[in-house]
Amino acid sequence: MKLEEMDVFKLGHELALDIYRQTAMFPDIERFGLISQMRRAAVSICSNLTEGYHRGGKNEFRHFVGIARGSCGELAYQILLAHDLGYLDKLHHEELAGKSDRIIRMLNKLASSLK
Repeated sequence: MKLEEMDVFKLGHELALDIYRQTAMFPDIERFGLISQMRRAAVSICSNLTEGYHRGGKNEFRHFVGIARGSCGELAYQILLAHDLGYLDKLHHEELAGKSDRIIRMLNKLASSLK
């Protein structure tokens, strides 16, 4: 199966797009702070999946799945912080947090399947 066909990749890509859309509405003061951090963490999820997948080995892929999981965990906190700072309303916070939680669970299952 191609990586781009995997549900975890599709959801990770969707989350990255959502993060870009939502952070575009954050205050300019956050351009080099929270906006940049959230975008990098969101992009890092699928970037690491892609790098690990294309390395060719199961162990290498599992390693990069772990890195992607770490990026998703980082993003989950940043989503909470953005909400608590008033940059994300309740609806968008719940939507983004729900996606990041699902991705982390999917990455856990993927890592287990690669053992």
